[in-house]
Amino acid sequence: MRRIWSVVSELKGKNLPAVVVTLLLAVLGSMALAAQDKYTVKVPDGLAFSDFRGYEDWKDVAVSQTETLLKVIVANDLMMNAYRQGLPADGKLFPDGSKIVKIEWIPKKNTVSPYSVMVPDTLKAVDVIEKDTKRFPDTHGWAYAEFAYDAASDTFKPSDLSQSGATCGYACHTTVAAQDYIFTAYPKR
Repeated sequence: MRRIWSVVSELKGKNLPAVVVTLLLAVLGSMALAAQDKYTVKVPDGLAFSDFRGYEDWKDVAVSQTETLLKVIVANDLMMNAYRQGLPADGKLFPDGSKIVKIEWIPKKNTVSPYSVMVPDTLKAVDVIEKDTKRFPDTHGWAYAEFAYDAASDTFKPSDLSQSGATCGYACHTTVAAQDYIFTAYPKR
């Protein structure tokens, strides 16, 4: 702050609009640098949010709802093509490079809709799954991570579950081993 005032003192009598713009740019620039880049977050053994860059534009596989969350499941093109060919199916495996993301929100009631409908409100977490049989041979090629979202700080971090690494979801997914460890089916459209 002292530095800013010394700059203002030096520029006294100069073009005031230029001084104001310069100061605003400096403040906004430092705020932008302070914001978290979610793609730098990763779980302890290396599965990184950056492995899923662009997931916001991936195609929808399905939606789901629990008592407390609304979820949309999206997949990259490779996995979507496998879905369209009938996977998950008994004995058929998703190819390496398949990636799926589950975006979870706390729901709220849409107050303007003419009927009762729940819509996403606060982002809760982004869960990711990647298939790479070379990197993750002990889990039939699948790696898992949950990145919890903190709305107050607008940041992500590995959830408590993901602190153990990329195998965190494997035990749960073994119940669907016959479907290549993927719960979500591609519904009729």
